[in-house]
Amino acid sequence: MSGPVAAEAARDDVRSPGRPLVAYPVRLAAVVGRRACWQSALCLAVLLGALYVGRRHWSAVRTGAGRLAVADPGWLLVGAVAALGTWAASALAQQGAVTLRLPGSRLLAAQFAASAANHLLPAGLGAGAVNLRFLMRCGLPAGRSAGALAVKAGAGAVARLTLMVLLTLACPGLLRVPHVSPAAFVLGFGAVALLAVLVAGPLWARCHRAVTSLLADIRAVHVCPARATALWGGSFAFAALHCAVVVAVAQAVELPLPPQQTALLYLAASSAAALLPTPGGLGSLDAALAFALTASGAPAATAASAVLGYRLLTVWLPLMPGLLVLTVLMRRKAL
Repeated sequence: MSGPVAAEAARDDVRSPGRPLVAYPVRLAAVVGRRACWQSALCLAVLLGALYVGRRHWSAVRTGAGRLAVADPGWLLVGAVAALGTWAASALAQQGAVTLRLPGSRLLAAQFAASAANHLLPAGLGAGAVNLRFLMRCGLPAGRSAGALAVKAGAGAVARLTLMVLLTLACPGLLRVPHVSPAAFVLGFGAVALLAVLVAGPLWARCHRAVTSLLADIRAVHVCPARATALWGGSFAFAALHCAVVVAVAQAVELPLPPQQTALLYLAASSAAALLPTPGGLGSLDAALAFALTASGAPAATAASAVLGYRLLTVWLPLMPGLLVLTVLMRRKAL
């Protein structure tokens, strides 16, 4: 479940403290249902657009798949090890987001299952639902569980942005910012300011208690140095390991870009793709990353190989085992 959904669910839970806890899943289902309707429509539109683009550039995709088949197996193995590390990093960050000690093996299995569920539902709803059920099974109240998901999502966003800034400062000139005319900047700033004036007041009145509860969760986590270290260490490791997967696959297919530039382009592309609620970024991330690589000077076929290899290691190979683990966890009442 994405951070906004968790925050909205937590707000409902905080705003109605007198209701019994068993009513929380009903309210949560209503929140998820409202968001899933328009997200599914947008997800379908993005996927259709991605299929159209892929059909127009099918020759590059086919050539890229053939190039991936003869890629350096050593670098692909490095990418596979980094992909395995992403689930451990996710488990570490989730442990850091709560003060309660979670069962380590089940926590790791839940993250593996959540990654598979994340590619079946739009905008992280699958992963959020799995993690929410896992935390509640571990004894956390529903509101605290939703708050923990929001804390983890917020830390992940901060870690990704921080890595982008550090790479940009360390390697100036790698990321080209498009030129924006002063008139367009003023117009955009005015539109954002107007929207903030019209929406901020009502939203703040509705979200004030949820934000207060979320800040309390953040303070509680940071009171314990071990939990804070786990939260931020896992969040930074998760983003860095995904960068490592892309860089390893890029080296395997001999992508003619420096590793630090490849990592920076991946972070920028994944951040942009997060605005489109496709399952696991399918279609949106692929198109954004391929465009970023080719715009930076990589051949289209090689860029397609890098994207296909990244998806192979992080989505397609772990998908069926992840769904199997999800089924086992559900049968053992761990979710």
